[in-house]
Amino acid sequence: MKILACNSNRPLAEAVAAALNLPLTQASVRRFADLEIFVEIQENIRGEDVFVIQSTSYPANDNLMEVLITLDALRRASARRVTAVIPYFGYARQDRKSGPRTPISAKLVANLITQAGADRVLTLDLHAGQIQGFFDIPVDNLFAAPLFARDIAERFKGRDVMVVSPDVGGVVRARAIATRIHTDLAIIDKRRPRAGVSEVMNVIGEVEGRDCILVDDIVDSGGTLCNAAEALLKNGARSVSVYVTHGVLSGGAVARIGAAPIEQMIITDSIQATEAVRISRNIKQLTIAPLLAEAMRRISEESSVSTLFN
Repeated sequence: MKILACNSNRPLAEAVAAALNLPLTQASVRRFADLEIFVEIQENIRGEDVFVIQSTSYPANDNLMEVLITLDALRRASARRVTAVIPYFGYARQDRKSGPRTPISAKLVANLITQAGADRVLTLDLHAGQIQGFFDIPVDNLFAAPLFARDIAERFKGRDVMVVSPDVGGVVRARAIATRIHTDLAIIDKRRPRAGVSEVMNVIGEVEGRDCILVDDIVDSGGTLCNAAEALLKNGARSVSVYVTHGVLSGGAVARIGAAPIEQMIITDSIQATEAVRISRNIKQLTIAPLLAEAMRRISEESSVSTLFN
């Protein structure tokens, strides 16, 4: 078993390797003067079971090209099996035609990864479960729900908690955590009356006097979650916290969340934290390294991965 790290999230790769008590494979992933990417594997990996760890986060296109070129290099170096470990799968929000003459980019990226030489994919909390069907190779989609449920149980012990989905599309995800911690579920109903007009936020569920926990898979600009937090407090919630798997946090998102009435936002390290995230007063990270490491070990040993969902 070999573990190879590209450049998007090297701290996570190092933590996974440490959890498995294995060194990272020696490799060079660098750029020429014109920013063309060049990959060189500096160890013999013929006949090996190789795992490439790379989130396709910002800059998404550069990180995607890195993993594609690395997969091609491994295939040509005669690796026995190559698993693309993509903790954050970029382009996942483009999983359907949102309008006329628009692409399904998630399917295109799945094709690229397959054609580049991946034999299987390991990822975390895909934006839409059906993206697994875009691949013609096996896909293991892990969930952060068990990790979040344990943290909520410890952090909110003895408090009256309610899990909240920030939109109708996230109900299944939020319900999974609510079921694990044996609490109720509320839903934010988002409506935009017309273009350019602020969203009207309606809360479905009795949140008055309760500590509300918003659950989502991706936080990008942070606008939806900040608006949802304000709506919950207006409806009598005692406090609002947020649990999100992938902290994209683009633009002024960190400052927006810092100024919002959010007690704390918990994100995973599927995307490497920026300096702004590290010094933020109300954003904290949970590591997914043990979860990824255990999944990779089970894949290598050909044992069950599904038990990790419990």
